[in-house]
Amino acid sequence: MALANKLGIRDSAELARLEEKLSKKKAAELFEKGLLDTFEVGTFAGLAKIHKYLFDDIYDFAGQLRTVNIAKGNFRFAPLMYLQTALENIDHMPQSNFDEIIEKYVEMNVAHPFREGNGRSTRIWLDAMLKKEIGQVVDWSQVDKEDYLLAMERSPIKDIEIKFLLKNALTDMIDDRTVYMKGIDASYYYEGYNVFKTDELS
Repeated sequence: MALANKLGIRDSAELARLEEKLSKKKAAELFEKGLLDTFEVGTFAGLAKIHKYLFDDIYDFAGQLRTVNIAKGNFRFAPLMYLQTALENIDHMPQSNFDEIIEKYVEMNVAHPFREGNGRSTRIWLDAMLKKEIGQVVDWSQVDKEDYLLAMERSPIKDIEIKFLLKNALTDMIDDRTVYMKGIDASYYYEGYNVFKTDELS
């Protein structure tokens, strides 16, 4: 079954296809209209605005905190009862250099604040921090899918792998539309669909 959506789609594969098309179009608008420059950088408030813009045409919960616990494989993301506190802590984490920014990115991935679309939104959020603070962004076409997924899985315990992968993929082409859109395409490549399971326990 597909997630409840504004489009009235009940087939998950059909929803995935249309969601990709619509959210990629909205992501391109974020870049072309300069909207990202108007959002807070490195805060949950800024991330929520990114998420709402990408998914507002698709989901009622766009930009809103999830109301269920979620997991991917054997990894459980932040439980609902601790989610708000986790986000407040992330807001106060420093972001003045590459290592601090990636540590903040890892913590936001653990929080996974939205019901769907976390990876897409958070990668845009990450690049906004990198662009503002160190004048670089990630060229996601230079990041191997399997290496990235494994590194992110291990990152809450050991973040040296994800730091190594992303540091080697940095570019100073921060205003290049092609580089930006590679990141949007990568979001679907890395994220996949139907990988989350929910339970109603809080």
